[in-house]
Amino acid sequence: MAILTQDDAKAILTKVLAMSKADGCVANLGGGRDGNIRYARNSVSTAGVVDDLTLAVNSNFGKRQGVATINELDDGSLARVVKHSEELARLAPENPEFMPPIEPPGEYLKAKAYFDATAKIDPAYRAQAAISSIQPAKKSKLVAAGFLEDSANFSAMMNSKGTFGYHTETGVDFSVTMRTEDGTGSGWVNHDFNDASKLDTAIASKIAIDKALGSRQAKAIEPGKYTVILEPAAAGGLLQNMFFGFGARQADEGRSFMSKKGGGTKLGEKIVDERITVFSDPTHPGIPSQPFTGDGQRRLKTVWIDKGVVKNLFYSRFWAKKKGVEPVPFPGNVVIQGGSASTADLVRDTKKGILVTRTWYIRMVDPQSVLLTGLTRDGTFFIEDGKIAFPIKNMRFNESPIIMLNNIEALGKPQRSNGSMIPPMKIRDFTFSSLSDAV
Repeated sequence: MAILTQDDAKAILTKVLAMSKADGCVANLGGGRDGNIRYARNSVSTAGVVDDLTLAVNSNFGKRQGVATINELDDGSLARVVKHSEELARLAPENPEFMPPIEPPGEYLKAKAYFDATAKIDPAYRAQAAISSIQPAKKSKLVAAGFLEDSANFSAMMNSKGTFGYHTETGVDFSVTMRTEDGTGSGWVNHDFNDASKLDTAIASKIAIDKALGSRQAKAIEPGKYTVILEPAAAGGLLQNMFFGFGARQADEGRSFMSKKGGGTKLGEKIVDERITVFSDPTHPGIPSQPFTGDGQRRLKTVWIDKGVVKNLFYSRFWAKKKGVEPVPFPGNVVIQGGSASTADLVRDTKKGILVTRTWYIRMVDPQSVLLTGLTRDGTFFIEDGKIAFPIKNMRFNESPIIMLNNIEALGKPQRSNGSMIPPMKIRDFTFSSLSDAV
């Protein structure tokens, strides 16, 4: 289906709210088109498009809530979904943490996240994207397995207090793994953008091809502590576990690394190297995101860490009320400030170390210290005298991103990775605990 305009979405939600007989009501309407193409062993295996929308109605009577969803928008269907949500609300037990629909919070920020180049992606584009990856793989006698997803969607919300928000967004995400025919070398790359004109699957695939060819016949080295250069995707895999620990409630209740011994949180304390500043901004041109939450809270530019010092935590509306502070919603993106150096520059400035393409299969060991374990994958290389000396076998690591960000030697230029801006990082004393035979 076509993306609904703001006026059309508002008209439908207005109709839904007019049907409501509940004490309060929040309606969320969203949908659009999602397409994909997948290939493996140098051959396309699946491709398709999903075109749909969803209307979710959340009704409450006092502290009793009920949610019903539907994907039809005729008047009869709208009436049925509103009635069903109210029936469920009357049957539900009271929610002790219920928060009523919010008053209009003011104007939402404008985020330029919709691009025609992405919205116009069609089967021919997807086929060419796959061909541009498969052909150079074959030429290099490699086996490619890749996946491209594209989307063009809208989201709108309205509640019984008159709060209304509308947002459109496009996205394209491409990843590919290249393997040598003998299985001894592997390379991987992932590129994602709102604007598909920035994606070139041939250029992206060349990165994975070079990694695969360069990682053949990897050597084993002794596990231990090493200086590492983490490419943005490798660093992001670790750091996302830290970001999820910024919840105020978990910190107040002593359940996270933001908890202080004896009670309280680390808000206002220095926890990482002073070169680390982290913020979120829905209007960031490189990673624009939805400027409001599903319940209508405004997302603003928010600094989480400023020169190593914790400046903000996420506060749900319930927890903010309990603590007597303003709510701070979970962000839609994350930016870590860095420098101007490339990954290659960081390698040139390294006497001895390890270059990590990707971190994978990451699991939490200890939430109190954010100790993580996981594996390197798809291209791990030993650095000597500023050059890639030879490929090495993958290793298991046991490391905390908090310790990691206290062992910073250098930060490169931030790059988009999985919807965030992450710089390549040079880290000292990174802990590898054992070898892995997987490539």
